[in-house]
Order: sequence, then structure tokens, then C-alpha cells
Amino acid sequence: MGEEVEAQEFSRADRTRHREKVRRNLDVFARMLREARFDTDDPMTGLEVELNLVDEAGDPALRNAEALAAIADEDFQTELGQFNIEINVPPAKLREGGLTTFEGSLRRSLNDAESKSAAVGAHMVMIGILPTLAEGHMSVDSLSANPRYMLLSEQILNARGEDITITIDGSERLRTTADSIVPEAACTSTQFHVQTSPDQFAAYWNASQAIAAVQVALAANSPYLLGRELWRETRIPLFEQATDTRSEELKAQGVRPRVWFGERWITTVFDLFEENVRYFPALLPVDDEEDPLAVLEGGGTPKLAELRLHNGTIYRWNRPVYDVADGVPHLRVENRLLAAGPTVADTMANAAFYFGLVRALAESERPLWSQMSFSAAEENFHVAARQGIDAQVYWPGVGQVRATELVLRRLLPLAREGLASWGASTAESDRLLGIIEERCLRGTNGAEWLVGRVRAEGERDRYDALRAALLEYRERMHTNDPVHTWD
Repeated sequence: MGEEVEAQEFSRADRTRHREKVRRNLDVFARMLREARFDTDDPMTGLEVELNLVDEAGDPALRNAEALAAIADEDFQTELGQFNIEINVPPAKLREGGLTTFEGSLRRSLNDAESKSAAVGAHMVMIGILPTLAEGHMSVDSLSANPRYMLLSEQILNARGEDITITIDGSERLRTTADSIVPEAACTSTQFHVQTSPDQFAAYWNASQAIAAVQVALAANSPYLLGRELWRETRIPLFEQATDTRSEELKAQGVRPRVWFGERWITTVFDLFEENVRYFPALLPVDDEEDPLAVLEGGGTPKLAELRLHNGTIYRWNRPVYDVADGVPHLRVENRLLAAGPTVADTMANAAFYFGLVRALAESERPLWSQMSFSAAEENFHVAARQGIDAQVYWPGVGQVRATELVLRRLLPLAREGLASWGASTAESDRLLGIIEERCLRGTNGAEWLVGRVRAEGERDRYDALRAALLEYRERMHTNDPVHTWD
């Protein structure tokens, strides 16, 4: 999302030319898959964390440019809103202590960045949606300075032809409108990356889709938006609505949304890129000078810049990624459905659970997705986002079951097996999966803690209660004690 794109307008000819270039990219990608030109040895894992910025009172701090200048670390990047930044943690191999490496690197980087950004009045908070965001923060003035974000906002609004309407019914009800995609900036996430071979990609993506609901149930951390208590993971419906290019009429016609769970299990990574090209017009029809076929036939590795840019504007909860490192192409599943936090320890527990469980299921002799309809996985996902840790989901061979019970009885043992297959140490696995186990036993995650803390304020003004809760949250976040130990 943070790639620099110059401010510009696009003509009809630009769009026609770009569509042809994207399709050439897709043809070259298909040839690369046939010719097995991908890095498949000793796969890496990766981690990205999006953060929110607040001032001393706990209100959003629209100072990401100043914060990034103070931090002066290339691992930190701009994000959509001026109250957001992102950190990219260097990739690691789990068999080489990757989980411990991730955790140590993330804690050091965040501690250093916090000390520097605090000097410009911006404190970092790992949470899915800042509970203190108010209507006044939802204007186009809150967008970051990168021209790409304004372009993206303009193109989404132009495609839609009308303002964005946000309607979410949860414990309370929210209805609001926006004349930009700033509501999308309210949604910050953690992204886990798993590198995989072309042959194994479908299994890893399908497994990621199947377990998405359980991940969200356990890690829900976004219960408030604009002062209302909504879903336990309100990021899910908010993100789906904030980037929707469809009018009501197009929705009724069955046009696919750009924030998309998908509609079927896949057999190859090509299925996803081909769907992206077939179903979605380009939002940013920016062309690169590269001739991908000439590069490939010359023995090089094409960037496929147009295909990658297009892929970056279709927001699958599990996104396929084509990338090039040291001149060698590779594929990754980007699992992007969780909020960050509440602590680094909680985030790394979520990572360990995902990395372990997805590997165990992807390499199972009897695929889970052969026993479960895709629509059931999607329904599970939205039920979990609404209900959080109390969610009941459908699971093959079990039927309807509490997500926490399913994790304790079936999925934690599988996650341990998967981490062992990655080569993670028993000590890492026991410590991090132990956090997941305790969350399940106590029925507590970030969303539950925050709601309980705000409700304890009784009749106090809602925003005063939210500020008090967020300031306590931020203080506890720095202890790195997992959220299930906070009360």
C-alpha cells in the first residue's frame, strides 16, 4: 500500500492500455508457473504490523510524518491514515528460532520507535481500531501525504459514484457516511506471511481460509468504532464497506466486492490472480516500462509490476503475493485478517498458532476443505468477527462448537505438530501456544478486556470512558504481559 505513485488523472486510453499490460503480466506469470521458476527451498515466514498513533490524552495523533521522521528507520513506513504507521519485520526461518527472532526484533523496534515518536507527541498503540476515533477524524484531511492514497480514494469514490455508507449493527448500531476512504484507515492489522511452492500454494491458501474464523474469534481486538460498541472484530465489516466500489445496484447484480473472502476453494495460485484480472477493473492503472516477456525470455525475472499493483488493490483476507527477492521469484500467502496486539506477546502467540495450524492442515493427508463447504467457512468468519471469543462455528466431524472448545480439543495439538514440522523449538511452541490456551480457558482477548473496562465506567461519558480504557491499555501493552493476565 505504501508504494509511491505520482498524483495524476487517468484517461480511457490509459485504462485500456493498462488492462492489456495486466493480461500480458498474467500470461507471463502462467508461463513461469509451468516452468517452475520459483524459489521453493527452505521457505521463509514474515510479519508486518500496522500501528495507531495517539496523543497524551489517548486521542488520535495525526502525526505519522513527524513520527516517521523522528524514528528514521526504513522498517517503518507510512500507512493510509495520518494516525497510522506500519513496521515490516525482517523475514525469518522458524527452524532457526524465527518466532523468538520476530518477537525480539519487534519489541526492540517498537520500544525504540516509541521513545522517538513520543518526542513529537505521538505514542504507538497496537489495536485494531482506535476506540477514541471520532467523526471529525473521518475527513479526507486525515489521509497520509503519499499521493497514492488520495488517488486510491478518488478512484474508489469515482467507481462507486456516491459517498461511502457505513452501517454496522452489533451491540449498538452505527450508520455514517464518508466522502473518502479514511474509514479504511481506521482498520489496522497484523499480516503473517508464509512462503510456499506453487504446488503447495493452494493447500496453504485453502487451509488459511478454513481457519480464518477461529483466528478472528481468538484474537478479536476491535470492539469500538466512533464511540459505538459494535462487533468484537469491527474491522471486518468496516473494511468490507469502506473500500466497496459497488453501488447498491451493482451489489444486487452480484458484482464481487474488492474486500473479498472469496467464493471457492482453489486448485492453484493462478486461480486467484486470474479471478482478480477477470472480475476487477484497475483502480490505479499505472504502467511500468518493463516488458515482462522480454525479461523472462532474456533469462531474467520480471517484476510483473502491473499485476502486483492490481493485486494490491483487491483486499482478500488471505491474499496471494508474487514477489522477487535477490532476483528470484517466490510466492506467499499473506494472512491479513487479524488486528495487532494487545501486546507483542499476544501478537506472536497469534503468529505461532497460525503458522503451526496452517502447516499441519495444508500437509494433512485428508484436506479439511474436502470436508467443508466454502460457504460454511465464510459464514464462520463473519460469525467469529461478530461474536469474538464466544463464537460458535461449524467444524467437520463436530458440527456447531464453541471456537474455544475446538481450539483446546483439536486445533492446539495440530498447531504444535505444525510448529514442530517447521522446526520451531518445543520451548517456543509451549510458551506461545500456552498464551492461546489460556485465552481459551479464561475467555479473554483484547476485545473482551476493552469492553469490560469501558462498561465498568458505568454512566460516564462514552468518550471519556474510552480514553481512560485506552490509556490503561497502552500502559499494559508496554509490560508485554498477555491480555489474559490483565485482570
